Amino acid sequence: MLKKLFATVLMSFSAAAFAVPFGSQSVLVVEDDTGKILLEKNADRVAPIASLTKLMTAMVVLDARQDLDELIEIDRSDVDTFKHSSSRVPVGALISRRDVLQLALMSSDNRAAHALARTYPGGMPGFKLAVRQKIAALGMTQTVIEEPTGLSPRNRSTAGDLVKMAAASSKYPEITRMSTESKELININGREVEYRNTNRLVGAQGWDIGLSKTGYIQEAGRCLIMNIKAGGKNATMVLLNASASSARILDALNIRRFITGDEPVSMAKASSGAPRYKASSSRASVKATAGKGKIKAVKKRGKVKVVPKRRKK
Repeated sequence: MLKKLFATVLMSFSAAAFAVPFGSQSVLVVEDDTGKILLEKNADRVAPIASLTKLMTAMVVLDARQDLDELIEIDRSDVDTFKHSSSRVPVGALISRRDVLQLALMSSDNRAAHALARTYPGGMPGFKLAVRQKIAALGMTQTVIEEPTGLSPRNRSTAGDLVKMAAASSKYPEITRMSTESKELININGREVEYRNTNRLVGAQGWDIGLSKTGYIQEAGRCLIMNIKAGGKNATMVLLNASASSARILDALNIRRFITGDEPVSMAKASSGAPRYKASSSRASVKATAGKGKIKAVKKRGKVKVVPKRRKK
């Protein structure tokens, strides 16, 4: 009798619970339609956000309703002299604001993002004021954004705040479309140049992605915001400070497999000290255990206030 009862209890969770490394230092996954938190780890930890910043830059630029067909000249002031990051966008190129926006979102070009802010009404001071107002309007109380590219480690936020930013971004058709193009030909000085998405999962088989933005600087690690459809559900994930691109991708893959109830993929060379989470196909939510670096399945979770708009198919 006891054996049967014990077996029933086990079956109510999963036939085979599992544990895998979680490479990102902060994680938040929210079911869009209900606001239910599915996975959470250090969601309130403030950290640099790198090029995730560019989603805010894009929203502020689109809010200003500037002419997207107006040609913008890439200036020497747009060149990164702080991190000395590379760019395939030449100084002196005349590019439509629409294409500059696409370069910032899809290929995460820093010169493009800076040019958008430089040509904002009122210049860079006007752009920064608009960003502060947008942050306040979205209720992102733990967020500071000082410049448009994400190159500065002083651009900081939490996974919780960034879910709000993702929710707002998903309401802009230009952002959802441009951020989920796997590649695009951009006219640069009369020549068609191919640019690719920095997120290798965009366009990959089996992935249905409605919003995407990667980020990286040394201080921020590998970051990702992504809205996906899996198992009949729409969900938004925020990953901050993964140690490598492979760890970021593995986390995203395991989040998708968790949502669909599939067994996760283990990292072949995971360090013994890597944080781990346990989950099951029971759809239980997941919460980080304070101070122990582990994530465990729990029965109930609260809801976040901002719910991303459901994507139309």
